[in-house]
Amino acid sequence: MTSVNKETPLVEVRNLKQYFPVRTGFIKTVPLKAVDDVSFSIMEGETLGLVGESGCGKTTVGRTLLQLYKPTGGQVLYRGEEITPGDSLNRFRKKAQIVFQDPYSSLNPRMTVGDIIAEPLDVHKLYKTKKEREERIQSLMELVGLSSEQSTRYAHEFSGGQRQRIGIARALASKPEFIVCDEPVSALDVSIQAQVINMLEDLQKRLGLTYLFIAHDLSVVKHISNRIAVMYLGHLIELASSVELHRDPLHPYTQSLLSAVPIPDPEKARKANRIVLGGEVPSPLNVPSGCPFRTRCKLAQDICKNQRPELKEWKPGHFVACHLA
Repeated sequence: MTSVNKETPLVEVRNLKQYFPVRTGFIKTVPLKAVDDVSFSIMEGETLGLVGESGCGKTTVGRTLLQLYKPTGGQVLYRGEEITPGDSLNRFRKKAQIVFQDPYSSLNPRMTVGDIIAEPLDVHKLYKTKKEREERIQSLMELVGLSSEQSTRYAHEFSGGQRQRIGIARALASKPEFIVCDEPVSALDVSIQAQVINMLEDLQKRLGLTYLFIAHDLSVVKHISNRIAVMYLGHLIELASSVELHRDPLHPYTQSLLSAVPIPDPEKARKANRIVLGGEVPSPLNVPSGCPFRTRCKLAQDICKNQRPELKEWKPGHFVACHLA
């Protein structure tokens, strides 16, 4: 993990909301609250891990932050400036990129690898001559461990790990400062995952990058992240440093998540206290009143039903949204 500048956040999200209208009848629609009132900040040079089970809104946060979805509400600030349609959004898109989850569907099969990597260069007009464009493609391919001679080949000729390297090279083309890594290793073999994670860490040190690292594998997130934010049903429920969150999780959901992480030692695994949650995850179309986790929480009380807990700082740098923390 790199050292972190603790002055002004590079990226700040305030009360972000992302609702999608879902038709439930002939003319009736109801809002699906994929992200509901999420706030956090990311310091320059930091990696913030964002974790939670499938469908909790992690990917939607990343895409809404980058304005790939128009936010329903809230603000996104970059170096203290609010991102709005127009010039500020155009400048932001040069400085903020994304690495997608699926290395198979995120690359255009009809384009050569060179053209895929150069797409941000073409969109933002970041070169003056064709020679400069070619040199930039070659340097980017070498940066991510690919041979520049492969630039004329097509994506289907590469393995999954190589395709993800192509996606990372494309994200680096516009010389960004901030990258959203949307589960960048979940579709890869375990041995390849380690290579890609190590490469991302190396690139962060060499280029001074800042990451929002979205994943559901807590062991991967612990390895790469300075701080970790936990999401449940569109809400941020806990935020702390990576070490602190694993040492002393305060929210019952976080405790359950951490207890499910596989332990490689069979003796320790047998003695581990696995916290199994009851019930099913509620539908985001019908979120429970009060605390969104209360229908699966063994500690739930009347206050949990009637009042939604705010994300509060319970000890220095450790935030949790729970009445009973």
